[in-house]
Amino acid sequence: MDDTSSSADPLPPGPLAHQLAEVYRVLGPLYRKVSRTVERLQPTMGMSVGVRAVLEQLRREGPLTVPEMARSQELSRQFVQRMVHDATSAGWVQSRPNPAHRTSPLIRLTESGVGAVDEVVAHERALMGQVPGSLTGEDIAATLKVLTAMSKGLDDVKEF
Repeated sequence: MDDTSSSADPLPPGPLAHQLAEVYRVLGPLYRKVSRTVERLQPTMGMSVGVRAVLEQLRREGPLTVPEMARSQELSRQFVQRMVHDATSAGWVQSRPNPAHRTSPLIRLTESGVGAVDEVVAHERALMGQVPGSLTGEDIAATLKVLTAMSKGLDDVKEF
């Protein structure tokens, strides 16, 4: 192990870039594995990964427009609109007039939607509780700190 990985000091750009690249290397396959697991369980859970993301965001943040959801999730507006359509067809969300914008309605969860997303999240948490290992709260907090910093850092990255 090199001495930069155990230091409490911020890493210089070269070693930082190398270690963050390793995070991305692990994160991509992990994301795909989680997505495949959720999709495989979709018949049990009753909703797609995309609809689940919309419902959970509305549960967390309250009523939003499709463009607001798309921006915050880094997804296309068209994709989010399809997920909202699917969720509307299932009775999980409703469109309401938006006093701030005549042509962009607010999407809000219905009681059925709250129940559906709560059930899916509880199911996912039960699955995540089966992850073996000796992870601590400190480990998880550090992981969230790194991933959040990586995400925010990319907001400011300019193309070369």
